[in-house]
Amino acid sequence: MLRSFYRRLVLGIVRVLTTIYCRRYEVVGREHVPTTGGLIVASNHLNNADPPMIARAVGRPVVFMAKKEMLAIPVVGALFRWWGTFPVRRGEADIAALRLAQEVVRGGDALMMFPEGTRSRTGGLGTGHPGTALIALRTGAPVLPVAITGTEGIRWPSFFLKPRSVRRVRVVIGEPVRVERSGRVDTEAVTRATEQIMRRIAALLPPEYRGAYADAGAEPVPSRGPSATRAVE
Repeated sequence: MLRSFYRRLVLGIVRVLTTIYCRRYEVVGREHVPTTGGLIVASNHLNNADPPMIARAVGRPVVFMAKKEMLAIPVVGALFRWWGTFPVRRGEADIAALRLAQEVVRGGDALMMFPEGTRSRTGGLGTGHPGTALIALRTGAPVLPVAITGTEGIRWPSFFLKPRSVRRVRVVIGEPVRVERSGRVDTEAVTRATEQIMRRIAALLPPEYRGAYADAGAEPVPSRGPSATRAVE
């Protein structure tokens, strides 16, 4: 109960901040989000602001994985833990984090992951790491591809001193996809599923953001209409 209240409070704060600091915050494809059941939200990653921006767009409670160093920061780490965030050791196979992630999804919650493993320094989509695909294959949960643009222009902490400094943040949500599995969850299956997930994300991005997946075909995404919610003008 307390955690649910805390999450609603945080998302309320995020709404206020986006209203103050973004000239426009737009969500496209929100109707694609399953309202119940285990889910993996997979997105490109441009800025530390991405998790709350995407969580607001998804519209249902989302659990995060975060690098262990972030959870060790006084106060900030505690705030993340209260949300339900759990640590992961980057640059190595963190078996404990993978098990926790699987428990989250199997328990019926939504788990947000950034398959690139870190923020893009160029704005282009980087090569995917296997963790997201591995969890999807082991749990059978659908993957919700998400593309975010505009947050690469956010600079901390000067961001808070310049209201309306971010021109436009756009979150595009694609249709859920179940990764292909035939037989064992081996290296080949994980590699194939990773490629499938990354290409679905790339297809939602403008061409200049597709990076390593520049040849991915674009999905037809309406720029306006009933599926596009412009939350901030």
